[in-house]
Parts: sequence; structure tokens; C-alpha cells
Amino acid sequence: MPARIYQQPKSTMQSGHARTEAWVLDYEQSEPRRADPLMGWLGSADTQSQVSLRFHTREEAVAYAERNAIPYQLELPHERRVRPKAYADNFRFGRSDNWTH
Repeated sequence: MPARIYQQPKSTMQSGHARTEAWVLDYEQSEPRRADPLMGWLGSADTQSQVSLRFHTREEAVAYAERNAIPYQLELPHERRVRPKAYADNFRFGRSDNWTH
């Protein structure tokens, strides 16, 4: 069963980067989900897709997958761009938009 190794992105509800350093190994789903006839909830008998393993480094996650003969796909994180901002830029001379109350 193939797995995916990635670094979890930050939540859209948080401003900091807490819990984004760990690398995660998730198994892909081996069988499709089906609706339960009584309740209508989606589910499957595939319990492996519920497993999520966390590692401190990418090398640990790759070594685990190779040691256990798990085919994996490695997704590298996007580089974060930090644009410097200053409050004084709101009142800068030559600003493209007019500042009004």
C-alpha cells in the first residue's frame, strides 16, 4: 500500500508555525469508501488509511518507509516568503492609494 510523506502545513486559523516542523507518513486508501445503508455515513474496512505516523525529520520518515518496504511519495514543502511590512508605509509619501479617514 503506497504512502505519502509530507510536512504538514499550518492551519489557516493560526498565525504561527506551531506543529508544522514534523514530517507525516500517511497511507493512501486501498479501497473506496461506501455509504452505510442505515446511517448514510461514509466508511470502509481499510483501517490502514487511518494510520498517521509523525517523525522529527524527513530522513527518519524515508528510512522507516524503506526499512518496512513501503512504497512512498515524498512531497517537499513550499518555501515560505516573508515580505517585510512597516506601519509607517501606510503614511508614506507617494503611496499609490490615498489615505483617508
